[in-house]
Amino acid sequence: MAAAEPDAKPFFSLESYHVSEELGFILPDPLEELPPYYKPWMDIALRVPELVHSRQLRFLINKMPQLSNRFLLKHRELRLAHLALSVMTMGYMWQEGENNTVETLPRNLAVPYWEVSQRLGLPPILTHADAVLANWKKKDPLGPFDMENLEVLVSLPGGDSTRGFFLVTLLVELAAVPALRNIPAVINGVRCGDTETVAGGLEVISQSIQDMTDKLKLMQVYVEPSVFYGIMRIYLSGWKDNPCIPKGLVYEGVQAEPMEYSGGSAAQSSLLHSFDELFGVKHEAKSGAFLTRMRNYMPPAHKLLITDISLQPSLKSFVQQQGSQRLNQAFQHCVTKLLAFRSYHINVVSRFITVPAARARQLRNQSRELEGGEMISRAPTALEERGTGGSSIMSFLKTVRDKTKGTLLHETSE
Repeated sequence: MAAAEPDAKPFFSLESYHVSEELGFILPDPLEELPPYYKPWMDIALRVPELVHSRQLRFLINKMPQLSNRFLLKHRELRLAHLALSVMTMGYMWQEGENNTVETLPRNLAVPYWEVSQRLGLPPILTHADAVLANWKKKDPLGPFDMENLEVLVSLPGGDSTRGFFLVTLLVELAAVPALRNIPAVINGVRCGDTETVAGGLEVISQSIQDMTDKLKLMQVYVEPSVFYGIMRIYLSGWKDNPCIPKGLVYEGVQAEPMEYSGGSAAQSSLLHSFDELFGVKHEAKSGAFLTRMRNYMPPAHKLLITDISLQPSLKSFVQQQGSQRLNQAFQHCVTKLLAFRSYHINVVSRFITVPAARARQLRNQSRELEGGEMISRAPTALEERGTGGSSIMSFLKTVRDKTKGTLLHETSE
């Protein structure tokens, strides 16, 4: 028997990356309450939509005591604190819409928010890791993980559509769990030259990506486009590449200069980054730079996983070298399903941003409000055709989709 190579790598595993076997990147069992000391935060965070509506949110936050973060001892306490401080910050920033923004986040909110963010390795702004991954509970703890049995912990203006947007995105994350579980099998199979194991893992991943697309289709059931565009979108927007806040935001008591952070974005989900690195999708410079920057908005362990996947031997090269029909087909199916997911995401963005933006322009040009158009016509004009993360969204998404298509294996004639 040949001796093991002294520099042989240990088997790749998800254990050290805070990835759950059952829930993937989703935070298991998020807390619903913080220690009593933090009641002033939770009392406001739980009422953000109504306080924005009554124009009282800024007033109440300005009166709020400045609390220490030292009584937040566990990871899930820190995640709930970050979520609560995030929705308070987004409400504070956008309470008056795009025309009466603030340049400074008050010290009593900014300082603890910064400190909690530093402890978690997250930025001081609402992220996908907050609004989706850590913002859920089951109504019946023993019941199914579905829309009827799920609820958000905190929300933003937009009513049922906001709830639907966050929870449908959560179900997309859940659908990806079988794929995440099989990434180590694929990586280890490539290392060992085990064609069948790699093919089997890819077949599971392919089905999982199909399931993600199926869950994404629930957006059209649970989210109203006019509500997303006319109400919700601004509360997901950040202060980088945003004409409403061109210099960024001063976090009072943290530093005197303004800081810039992007708003929440699907690009902050670790899922597609992981698939891109596994399949070898190479993005062009501009979109690639944006995607790389979005990794700074992920929990550090998840960001590290993506980096470590990128350092593994090339899956695509392995597939090309093996000459296995089953393996070739499994790889092609994975990339095809990823391509279909991205194409459908473009469809969703068109329905929720591009079409309402055109409608809003038409209504403003007519200088009158038709029935059902009022909400759209008052939507923020500075963000038309841009994603909440600050990207020029359609050109970005189409470029990313096209680079995914370029990862397909070339058909060879016999």
